Amino acid sequence: MSAPELPYVRRDAQVIHIGGALVTAALDQVEKEFAEIDTSDTSVEIDLSALTAFDTGGAWMVATLKSRMTEAGGTVTVSGAAPAYEALLENVQNAIPTSEEDPDGPRGIIAMLDHFGRQVAAAQSAAISFIGFLGETLTRIFSLLLRPRRLRWASLVTHMQDAGFNAMPIIALMGFLIGVVLAFQGATQLQRFGAEVFVVELISISVLRELGILLTAIIVAGRSGSAFTASVGSMKVQEEIDAMRTLGLDPIEVLVVPRVLALVLVLPILGFVANLCGLFGGALMSWIDLGVSPGMFLTRLYENTGVWHLAVGMIKAPFFAVVIGVVACWQAFQVRGSSTSVGQRTTAAVVQGIFLVIALDAVFSIFFAQLGV
Repeated sequence: MSAPELPYVRRDAQVIHIGGALVTAALDQVEKEFAEIDTSDTSVEIDLSALTAFDTGGAWMVATLKSRMTEAGGTVTVSGAAPAYEALLENVQNAIPTSEEDPDGPRGIIAMLDHFGRQVAAAQSAAISFIGFLGETLTRIFSLLLRPRRLRWASLVTHMQDAGFNAMPIIALMGFLIGVVLAFQGATQLQRFGAEVFVVELISISVLRELGILLTAIIVAGRSGSAFTASVGSMKVQEEIDAMRTLGLDPIEVLVVPRVLALVLVLPILGFVANLCGLFGGALMSWIDLGVSPGMFLTRLYENTGVWHLAVGMIKAPFFAVVIGVVACWQAFQVRGSSTSVGQRTTAAVVQGIFLVIALDAVFSIFFAQLGV
């Protein structure tokens, strides 16, 4: 069996003749000739009629040469290639990534404005996508509430355990420490005015209205939100979501709704636990540092803290849960390509979830202030 013909590159005026076996194993024979080709000509023809063998490596070499000459301002045509070689060359050309940076593009303040405009356009597209995803999720939830048999109860209970019961220890510890810190800092300030007894109102109102449910939502966004994005995003990378659609299953109904409903059900419970632990920590620190007995603490709590302070915090909980769950699942559905994208989207889900929870809490604060609650 004869050895394959070595590849060659020959320049003839405006025509570049490439022949022989232009395969990966022999590219080192013509690498120097390809690099020395003048790319400044305005019109060049690449003749491939003499090729005896051609593979992806050779196609990449020809495509790279054509790209270099085109970027230099020339017009390049390829002729003489067999249909199979021509198709291979086209596929390789389409697979070569193109740089989005324009070396002759805007610079300075114009470049900054251009970048800002692109960021605004991307943010607008993301906002529209998120609102659409939120609408789809809410629609599926309401339809499943009307037909509860279609709800995946096993998945719902599993996510309730993962996001709720398993999170109880960290939530309880967080609430206790927040109560201790509030009591200690409040005592330091109130002692200056001889008003140590008012530390009870400081702790109860702060924990029940704001800090208990807000910090609980932040922890859930970091703990459960990231887990949702990572798990669903991994399914997106492995094309399991596409397989669901092929089988006629709705990914939002199967993957998103159980997770969102689980958070809606468990976040108020977690917030209530955080409130109890916060009050306990505040009462303990008040007793140790200020001498406010547990009986006095409970009496002032009962007399001066209305039930609406607790209700305000509990009303926020389902809205926080919807925001956290929808953001986490929406980011998971934006995963593209590889596991690197999963990590990026998980980080984005946590950051955006926490930001939206704080922003929503500010909106609720203004709303309840206007109502006088």
